[in-house]
Amino acid sequence: MDTPVILKIFHKGKMKEYFVKPEGEMHTDLGLIKLDELKAKNFGDKISSHMGAEFVIQKPRANDFFNHAKRSGAPMMPKDIGVIISNTGLGSSDSVLDAGTGSGILAIYLGGIAKKVVTYEVRDDFVEIARDNIALTGLSNIECRHGDIVEEIRKLEERFDVITLDTIAASRVIPYIPDVIYPGGFLVTYSPFFEQAKEIREAIGKTNYIDVMTIETLEREISFTDRGTRPATARVGHTGFITIARY
Repeated sequence: MDTPVILKIFHKGKMKEYFVKPEGEMHTDLGLIKLDELKAKNFGDKISSHMGAEFVIQKPRANDFFNHAKRSGAPMMPKDIGVIISNTGLGSSDSVLDAGTGSGILAIYLGGIAKKVVTYEVRDDFVEIARDNIALTGLSNIECRHGDIVEEIRKLEERFDVITLDTIAASRVIPYIPDVIYPGGFLVTYSPFFEQAKEIREAIGKTNYIDVMTIETLEREISFTDRGTRPATARVGHTGFITIARY
């Protein structure tokens, strides 16, 4: 194997996890691991440190890249990405247009399902980070383009089944959505503030949409202790508003 892997070991009541490439060496408190040995291993095998500690080798999935990929800012949370995937019915024959690439996390999740993902990022430093993160996944169906989607969408000759906008400029992009979306396709926008969500709804209202809704998804982890069971005090609350429109 030549792509990154997850190494896991349960030690002293805690799970330790490492995201590594199969090259060089890694020093841990449980010993040195010769990562080159991973090239002759398969997922599910174990690799040992020089101190005899055994690590299980796992294949990274999208959530692992969310946890370990280099960040260029705050990526969309998995709870919100799940809402996008489930409400659009994203499938293996779909083409996706994404804007506001950031670290490339959303594009990676979508690329693991869709036939093709074209994602635009206006900042060149973010493009570099996103391309590096996408390359680590081994996915070949994600194209990260450098450009301002407000301008680029007017030049596009392609059409898409799903369009995702995680950008403050979403309301300026929406007027051009009918020109690049297949009939029955979905537009999804992500906005952190009520004001931005309202602008987006107003912009959608001026286009030829079929259905539209704006939702907020909250998440609470449940804590299990000897004292009792209750929602964890540290939890993910509001992250953003998701607007889903069908054309």
